[in-house]
Amino acid sequence: MRILIDISHPAHVHFFRNAIPIWQRHGHRVQMVSRRKDIALQLLSAYRLPHRCLSTAGKGKLSLLRELFLHDFRLFREATRTKPDIMLQIGGLFVSHVGFLKGIPSITFTDTEMASISNALTFPFTSAVVTPDCYDAPVPASRHFVYPGYHELAYLHPKRFTPDPAVVRQLGIAPEDPFFIVRFVSWGAAHDVGESGFSRPAKVEMVEELARRGRVFITSEGRLPERLLPYRFPVAPELIHHVMAFSTLVIGESATMASEAAVLGVPAIFVSTSPRGYTTEQENRYGMTFTFNHHQQELALNKMRELLAIDRVREVWQAKRERLLSDKIDVTGWLVRLVEEYPLSLENLCLRPKSGTLRETAPCAG
Repeated sequence: MRILIDISHPAHVHFFRNAIPIWQRHGHRVQMVSRRKDIALQLLSAYRLPHRCLSTAGKGKLSLLRELFLHDFRLFREATRTKPDIMLQIGGLFVSHVGFLKGIPSITFTDTEMASISNALTFPFTSAVVTPDCYDAPVPASRHFVYPGYHELAYLHPKRFTPDPAVVRQLGIAPEDPFFIVRFVSWGAAHDVGESGFSRPAKVEMVEELARRGRVFITSEGRLPERLLPYRFPVAPELIHHVMAFSTLVIGESATMASEAAVLGVPAIFVSTSPRGYTTEQENRYGMTFTFNHHQQELALNKMRELLAIDRVREVWQAKRERLLSDKIDVTGWLVRLVEEYPLSLENLCLRPKSGTLRETAPCAG
């Protein structure tokens, strides 16, 4: 089988990176194309994943529209040259168009309900839309398939990831010491139009308060205020999950990082204009993440103080994590079979929304 994967965001590297070597061991050919967006290319290089960059992410609606046509055109040429049997992408914006035009099946994985423009340009053209079962937005019923998991469980499930305390020690702290990860985003993605998070004063207040309690490490897509530059995360981005696993709290504007914290058993606070189905489930069902909109920044800071006051918070959250993991699947193993057994796998390994339980016919690959 010839598999083409389009990477358009750093988180997409993590979602596919464990499945790729398994497919290759099984004799499949995997081709990757990419988009220059934040640290996506850096991560591809760090994981030694060969790829061809087709476009660079811009800012604003006009720039994003221009990139859409350029990336689609170049991907069409790649698909003509390499003749894939199936194409995969999170969000699916590019592969759905090219797959539709060339008659190549495409699977769109998504967990972002508020990406309404991208979804409207993707769903009518893709072969299948595959989402976590907590996804809470309209999808054409004939194309919608769900699974009990989160994207983050493709790379942070205990079958796929073991945190290394040596990475934390490289920062000059012990794994049991209190320290915090803060995440700020640039709000430049297509689904970020009209979205916002912390104000500049709130960022400074939050970081300086955390710094009085322990070390603070900031990872930011955009430019940081001068007073926050000393807190910039000093470790290679591919190592951040090793640090996160031992952290006391993750707080910021990234739903992905909040969910990563949850599946690692770390308290998380997410501030944004719009919630996500997965962070909502992690709050309401498991009590692990807490979401606030951009008008509730003081409430978010109060929740931060409340979490920091919990005795033995790490043990409490690890117990919550065990419950979460008992409800969810190893997403990489499921993903490998989903592609290898396509199209029958859509019915055999997935659910229809709000229906039944996951049908497993054999152990997952990998």
